[in-house]
Amino acid sequence: MLNVGVLGAGHLGKIHLRLLNESTKYNLVGFYDPDVINGKKVAAEFGYTFFDNINKLIDAVDVIDIVTPTLSHFDCARRAMEKGKHVFIEKPITNTLEEAETLLALEKKHGVKGQVGHVERFNPAFMAVKENILNPMFIETHRLAEFNPRGTDVPVVLDLMIHDIDAILSVVNSEVKQINASGVSVISNSPDIANARIEFENGCVANLTASRISLKNMRKSRFFQRDAYISVDFLEKKVEVVKMKDAPEEPGDFDMILQNAEGVKKQIYFENPSIPINNAILDELETFADAINNNTTPVVTLEQGFKALKVALQIIKSF
Repeated sequence: MLNVGVLGAGHLGKIHLRLLNESTKYNLVGFYDPDVINGKKVAAEFGYTFFDNINKLIDAVDVIDIVTPTLSHFDCARRAMEKGKHVFIEKPITNTLEEAETLLALEKKHGVKGQVGHVERFNPAFMAVKENILNPMFIETHRLAEFNPRGTDVPVVLDLMIHDIDAILSVVNSEVKQINASGVSVISNSPDIANARIEFENGCVANLTASRISLKNMRKSRFFQRDAYISVDFLEKKVEVVKMKDAPEEPGDFDMILQNAEGVKKQIYFENPSIPINNAILDELETFADAINNNTTPVVTLEQGFKALKVALQIIKSF
């Protein structure tokens, strides 16, 4: 079991604390929070050990789990990595690209591992169909959320859309060619609604929409590729996989057949992959433990977190 410490005991930090405490792959040593009153309150309520000094906690563990506001991600990770500790960092990886590049250099210099908390990679619906997403040429995503004051310190692109940016980059094997985007501030000082069109070098186009002032929650992505349509509902944990193949010479009574203008006939069929029940946050934390123990590559590397941040900041810049 790896000794782990958590930095940050806010809403998400408390979830991480609970899951790490339950995990069979980690030994939760304690946590640090700059708000001493909150730290002592969380310690009294849940029984976790509160450290009032960040360096003492870092010294006492193998792994640091950073669940603090984005502005402090870099400083927390740098401190830990310079002491030879592995780091799990909530998304986005850092506030700036320069900070992320420094962490990539520190990871290499100190021989430690890092993972970014892009939790939708561990969404069971996405995991069930990811192997079916082979060469998508058009992608459409909608990530809509009801208003919540938490997260409004950053643009909706860094708060919500970055989930879809990371998921798209994980399935499109091509460099970004061009980005066009628009964003509107409605209730916050930063954009609350954003739309981005990402064009890739291989011709794939992704159209992303994110809003944090919607009347209902929605987290859907649709992937279109040659002879297939794949829909992922990240919120409801549901998928639709519709595929086409050459029609048989003698179709059955219930076969669905399409014929195009050239007379080519295709048979439509549906696949229903099984979707296991999981806890995505626990999975991302435990696969990181596996990567450390087995000396393998984490599922979401710091470099992938860097690339997602780079695209997100390009989107914001093009508003």
